[in-house]
Amino acid sequence: MRRYLAPTLLLPFLLGLGRCGEDPSEVRIIWEDQFDGPAGQLPDSTKWQFDVGTGWGNAQLEYDTDRAVNVSLDGNGNLAIRALEEQYLGSAYTSGRINTAGTFERARGRFEARVKLPVGQGIWPAFWLLGGNFDAVGWPACGEIDILEYRGQEPNIVHGSIHGPGYSGGGAVTGRFDLGAAFDDDFHVFAVDWDSDRITWIVDDTRYQTMTPNDLPPNSRWVFDHPFFIILNVAVGGHFVGPPNDETTFPQTMLVDWVRVYGTEP
Repeated sequence: MRRYLAPTLLLPFLLGLGRCGEDPSEVRIIWEDQFDGPAGQLPDSTKWQFDVGTGWGNAQLEYDTDRAVNVSLDGNGNLAIRALEEQYLGSAYTSGRINTAGTFERARGRFEARVKLPVGQGIWPAFWLLGGNFDAVGWPACGEIDILEYRGQEPNIVHGSIHGPGYSGGGAVTGRFDLGAAFDDDFHVFAVDWDSDRITWIVDDTRYQTMTPNDLPPNSRWVFDHPFFIILNVAVGGHFVGPPNDETTFPQTMLVDWVRVYGTEP
């Protein structure tokens, strides 16, 4: 079922835009993907590109491919990113990682996705944003906003974080939200409201944390003032979650019903 954001949930975002000098009456969906299409179809190449490889600086164990078996539409209006246990180019697992670099990059607005998460020790799905100047300045100077980060061995908890110079990796500025039930049981909406001097994280109708420049470590720089692109992925292993164990079953699939960005025209 397609669910559009209720006006009550948009209200804080609209008020924030007004505070920043933008006209709230002009806020609308400026980019989206609803992942409609036949089962096995690759994601829309005019919106998404694949990251192919392994490690990514996090000691991840999977090899991310551009194969439909790892990333494709499921025929029911969802994108499926599947982590498989298989030998592939020297890795014991495969999965997928896609991004909008070069097709859609945006500074500020509401970024949200409706997602059903996988589960299990060593499973690490994420919905996140990376600074579009990554190639020029590198990470973490480009900035990173983790809208949704999840350790499969903690199925009730999701994390929201920012990374930048002086506050990255294990030193990121972060918080967490405990649903009180497992996130793999159903779809949930994960979002951030991002304006010039604050970022607020939301799960469904709960706004669970806000970060501003005042929350950074001393002498650190707020780098969330330029366009970022969207990334969806499911990692296996890595520093944040550790490796799978004997109780981790495969395949593990993250289903994404839709991704949307709200804002005004530049």
